[in-house]
Amino acid sequence: MTEGPAIVLVEPQLPENIGMVARAMANFGLSELRLVNPRDGWPDERARAAASRADHVIDGAKMFTSLAEAIADRNYVVATTARQRDGFKPVRGPVEAGRILRGRF
Repeated sequence: MTEGPAIVLVEPQLPENIGMVARAMANFGLSELRLVNPRDGWPDERARAAASRADHVIDGAKMFTSLAEAIADRNYVVATTARQRDGFKPVRGPVEAGRILRGRF
């Protein structure tokens, strides 16, 4: 997919996680990966190994120094987290988020 959503990982801790995200992206036809300050630097061969043939996503990954910089050219942003928050924003699951994004695209 040459246009559409960009996936942004903010301060990812493990290169293997970046690679697994790249693999999932490739499985669904996404290719634009943006990284904000990965803990172990970039590029990292451990990410490539975990990407399992999603090298095009790894090779095209772009680095940013802040989240604001990474999303500056976007007009709609959806954030996800594995951590519970204190209800300061609406919480939607991945299915609902996918529907919203598909409708906007």
